[in-house]
Amino acid sequence: MAAEQRRTVGTGTTPARPGAGASGRTGAMSGRPGAAPAGRPAAVLGLLGALAAAALSATAGCSERGAAADEHPGGDPLTAVQRAADALADAGSSRARTAMEMTSGGTRVTVSGDGAFDYVGRRGLLRVVLPQGEEPITELYAGGELYMKNRGAGVPTDKWLRLDTTRLSDGNLVTNGATDPLTAAELLRGAREVRYVGEERVGDSVVRHYEGTADLGRAARAASPYARGALAAAADGFVQDAVPFDAYLDEDGRPRRVRHEFALSGDSPVRVASTVETYDFGAPAEVTLPADRDIYAGTVRQSGQQTAS
Repeated sequence: MAAEQRRTVGTGTTPARPGAGASGRTGAMSGRPGAAPAGRPAAVLGLLGALAAAALSATAGCSERGAAADEHPGGDPLTAVQRAADALADAGSSRARTAMEMTSGGTRVTVSGDGAFDYVGRRGLLRVVLPQGEEPITELYAGGELYMKNRGAGVPTDKWLRLDTTRLSDGNLVTNGATDPLTAAELLRGAREVRYVGEERVGDSVVRHYEGTADLGRAARAASPYARGALAAAADGFVQDAVPFDAYLDEDGRPRRVRHEFALSGDSPVRVASTVETYDFGAPAEVTLPADRDIYAGTVRQSGQQTAS
């Protein structure tokens, strides 16, 4: 991606908050069999289908960056970025917004999310809204497991689908519509080429903008137990380890916005930009996991994903 294009996206507006969508969840994204909703462009269906199947043929986007900049207010750029996950954990909790933008040809689709995370308890919740989705998909994150409600794929609406993110060949970085904030920050531990861009604003905060490239394998080795298994799965599943990123850190080193770029190969190449924003630090983040009786015991077969457990 050209430098001008990256700068425009990296400093643009905040990811959209989820809202009420129009009727008709896509079969490709949700995993439901059957015909697509009327009026859905074929290109959009192909794009969402590529997202659902991405883990089988994913290749991380690769882009060379300049070396670390000279001294600046945040200290050494590489160190500042690699320590972002620790600073986020020290914050205790926060609200979070996510946006996953998929581009194929001239078609662009954005999946948005909103929720809260407890960084001490290593748990979080996102409500993810698909284009033209009827109800948000509720996603709960806890210790390498992902619980999803309203996921489709034949799962009853009163049941939860449980997935082990360490068994997903992309580590759940893209296939379920959001990168959780803690994993996004942990991926920055693999930063190897970082450049300080300058001071900008995210919301009402002045932040330091860095851009660079992270290495999935290096991130997996340096990650906390929460993200280690998922990032190791991604390092094994992606053809290339290099992931371009933009990170916006506040004066306490916390990542206020992180944007990663992925390129997925397949019948139609798809570019995925996953953005996470954190705000309202210290806000309550109560996450209650479903009881065993509420977890779907059937099987779900979908490209790039395991059978439900």
